[in-house]
Amino acid sequence: KGPFFHMLVNCLAEEMGDAYPQLREQQQHIEKTLKAEEEQFARTLDKGMGVLEERLTLLSGTVIPGDLVFLLYDTFGFPMDLTADIARERDLTVDEAGFEIEMEKQRERARAAGSFDLDYNKLVRIDADTEFTGYEGTAGQGKVVALLRGAEHVAELREGEEGVVVLDRTPFYGESGGQAGDTGYLSTKDARIDVHNTTKVGGAFLHHVVVVHGAVKMGDALDAHVAGDIRQATALNHSATHLLHAALRKVLGNHVAQKGSLVDNQRLRFDFAQPEPVGAERLHEIEMLVNDEIRRNTDIETTVGDMDVAKAKGAMMLFGEKYGDSVRILSMGAGFSGESNFSVELCGGTHAKRTGDIGLFRIVSESGVAAGVRRIEAVTGEAAIARFDEIETELNNACAVLKTNRSSFAEKLQSLADTNRQLEKQLAQLKTKLASGSGGDLSTQAKDVNGIKVLAVQIDGADVNALRTILDQMKDKLKSAVILLASSDGEKATLIAGVTTDLVARFKAGDIIRDLAPLVGGKGGGRADMAQGGGTDVAGIPQALAALETWMSQK
Repeated sequence: KGPFFHMLVNCLAEEMGDAYPQLREQQQHIEKTLKAEEEQFARTLDKGMGVLEERLTLLSGTVIPGDLVFLLYDTFGFPMDLTADIARERDLTVDEAGFEIEMEKQRERARAAGSFDLDYNKLVRIDADTEFTGYEGTAGQGKVVALLRGAEHVAELREGEEGVVVLDRTPFYGESGGQAGDTGYLSTKDARIDVHNTTKVGGAFLHHVVVVHGAVKMGDALDAHVAGDIRQATALNHSATHLLHAALRKVLGNHVAQKGSLVDNQRLRFDFAQPEPVGAERLHEIEMLVNDEIRRNTDIETTVGDMDVAKAKGAMMLFGEKYGDSVRILSMGAGFSGESNFSVELCGGTHAKRTGDIGLFRIVSESGVAAGVRRIEAVTGEAAIARFDEIETELNNACAVLKTNRSSFAEKLQSLADTNRQLEKQLAQLKTKLASGSGGDLSTQAKDVNGIKVLAVQIDGADVNALRTILDQMKDKLKSAVILLASSDGEKATLIAGVTTDLVARFKAGDIIRDLAPLVGGKGGGRADMAQGGGTDVAGIPQALAALETWMSQK
């Protein structure tokens, strides 16, 4: 009973710590993560079991449908064999074919979501390497060494055509390392070719283009012009990502490791290993650390060396990344407590010249994207200022609605929230009182069906809680009865069924709701003594209530 995996870490560290020093260095973090994972999975299983139990009460036949098995797998992490184990215990079987159909649908959705462009890595072979000259500037020249229309190599792209241009040299950055590819245009005296993205295949840089006018042929010499404002905004976000990574490690601990990133001219997105949400207080501390480094306005230094040089500088290396013999080492920030730099990483992207160029750093959101992986989205420079302007406007609008000023805004909001809670409480009390008053006369409407009292009525204006209160009152008053209550808010019908203890062996409230809820266009379920359901067909309520007597007679 209870989580136990984390208790094994100490033994593992003792046995294997010499071979894997991280086991000892990160022992506390590993234990904490394992315990949290196991506790979360236990909660997930409890939720899934609740759903399964409820659906099994509504099951007709002995086969658990494939869509239910997939729901348990996709939403609650239930492996199909776990559902199959539960099914066997109850003399049921699992619709494996239906499960596989749902799995294939999910795979197709995933493929569709990821198939935005042609995958040139798989479709074409490009026997060319491009020299990247973009570290020095945003303009240059290059010779056309390959042209593609779709996946086909061609000798020429004409006006109006879309395709890919590969140059021997280019200042355009090819999408990699989480940084978006450059945009801009290529030109000759007779042609203009707009570049809407740049990617990489092996050593070749692919300029994804549309020929605006003229034509481009194999061997042409082209002038290359990168959109400088977009490149600069992207560079600022990329440099800020490095500062964010370092700040996360300083505030949260060295277990933080990059799990993914996306950097373009609008924002930065950084995914990192972290077992729990980062609270508002720590997010503020991280944001302040990054902005402190920005205000220091230190040089962002780039050096090129081998892996030994990188290790000597203490550069962070991303697990799973492939590095060549020669690497670019990016150092920024003055650091604290005698540290030489705030951030040192291997990176082939484009960056600001000084940290002060970033201007301002603002965290927009923090969220979870997978088990043990958190995501921070942030903005810099003009986008960060625009973010503050947006918040200012929203606050001013809120003050206008509340008819107050900024200094008393929080006080006014709290007062309204308190008043709202009091009104909700009073409303709930009035509904309960109304339900109690309504329930006083209902018992006289009970009918005798083959010696059993049956009550089926609609109560206008009653919510679910009021219906439950009336149901309990009717059980106490009638002593022995089968009861079905209904209400409507105009758009949705609600049904609640109850069976007194002496009759549950013969009649199940869950069966009543299962069989009659479809008459109001819905479904539901519950226990043998009480169950509820609902639907969207309000006009079906009289039919559902009338059907109870027939249902009772059949039973």
